Amino acid sequence: MDRAMGLAPGDYIAGKLETPAHPDGEIDAFSPADLHDVIGRYAYARSQLERAIDAARGAQRGFRKLGSAARTGLLRAYQARLREHTEAIANTIAREVGKPLWEARGEVAAMIANVDITVGEGARFLQDEVLADVPGEIRHRPLGVLAVLGPFNFPGHLSNAQLVPALFTGNCVVFKPSEKAPATAVWMARCFDEAGFPPGSFQVVQGIDDVAAALVAHHGVDGVLFRGAVATGRKILAATAHTPGKFVQLELGGKNASIVLDDCDLERTVRDLAFSAYATAGQRCTATSRVIVQRGLADRLCARLKDAAERVVVGHPLDPGVFMGPVISDASRINLIAAQESARAAGFEALAPGGVFEVPGRRGWYVRPAVHRAPADTYYAAGYTSAELFGPDLAVHVVSDAAEALAVANDSSFGLACSVYTASRERFEELADDLEVGLVHWNRASAGASGRLPFGGLKNSGNHRPAGLLAASQCVYPLAVLLPPAEPGPLPTWPGLALD
Repeated sequence: MDRAMGLAPGDYIAGKLETPAHPDGEIDAFSPADLHDVIGRYAYARSQLERAIDAARGAQRGFRKLGSAARTGLLRAYQARLREHTEAIANTIAREVGKPLWEARGEVAAMIANVDITVGEGARFLQDEVLADVPGEIRHRPLGVLAVLGPFNFPGHLSNAQLVPALFTGNCVVFKPSEKAPATAVWMARCFDEAGFPPGSFQVVQGIDDVAAALVAHHGVDGVLFRGAVATGRKILAATAHTPGKFVQLELGGKNASIVLDDCDLERTVRDLAFSAYATAGQRCTATSRVIVQRGLADRLCARLKDAAERVVVGHPLDPGVFMGPVISDASRINLIAAQESARAAGFEALAPGGVFEVPGRRGWYVRPAVHRAPADTYYAAGYTSAELFGPDLAVHVVSDAAEALAVANDSSFGLACSVYTASRERFEELADDLEVGLVHWNRASAGASGRLPFGGLKNSGNHRPAGLLAASQCVYPLAVLLPPAEPGPLPTWPGLALD
């Protein structure tokens, strides 16, 4: 990297993009699709947290008092800025995380749509209520200052899906983006700034793990919204254990299964499985990594999945016709390949072995899509079957019937998403009723989710605080207001309390 490149403003505090005066370090942002493609250099400093949190706390009461109508107007203006800058933001996402441009454009489109969902259908879960038979009301108040820790795989959409509901409900936000995607966060700050959000209502603080840890534990933060790895989620819970009043929302990934029964539409199923496994280079929390198929269909399905994996076009995200870019880092690639080697050592058959892929003229972290078929005597391989690999790999497990499929699907420490492929609604419902997940899809790809539905998982996939349509409801607390009766009546009396 050219060390002569100047530092770019990466923090956004009190309505101003800036660079820390006294940095603790720097983030060198380059594309995983081509290490020669330098996105920028961003300084970070833990001292910026104090300024950002102070600004947020100072702005919070006034921002809440604006009211939902005014905040809706601001979000509409933000939405307009996203539309205006769609191509620039999509290009940044594609370069920064290696996502093909068609997919990056779809990510910005999801960011735009999230505003409509939040201020529209999502708002109905926030309605204050006057009770007819009790002299009282239920009101909703913002939590206060929220920390949002962003992931790298959808650096715009997933962060935006927490930021927009938080701001809509009157919270002020300190956003710490992934150090792998600092530039997308700067674009978001520009859009919020151009929309006219009051200074202090939205902040960006760049940094690495120690900055995130300091933000989570800060006494001035009232809640933490996080999407990412289980290990980080556990650290967040440990750091906030001594402050039970601090709200924590976790979405921690998955080891998602797709159950394929023998009466499915095979061609449609294969298309869905290929998309769910290989879109975003397998770096989706809802990606399918386990296919559980009935024995009578197994050979045909495996042949079609092998063909699908070999047909995936891997390449630079800005090149036309590319379906899959690189994984995010060399460490991710090394871990993925090591896990696949463990699977083969345990007897899994490499139908499509994966491995390193070279893109001519590019130096990046590319891999080939993989398909591995489990041996007849086991579906477990240490470091492979139970771990979230976050890469383009499918493990195929052959079972005798739906009951065995259910047992294999639920035999996981994760519980985010599961797809069921069958022509029978009855067979689907029988499985759906017992699946231990937060998202169940019938003849739909596991890697697709609707913002008009709740989004969250069980077990190691989350802590029962769903986002999606319910995201705004996670950013408020209910306030009970007890009013005097319409007709007061005589003064109350109690034994042992005599008042003249």
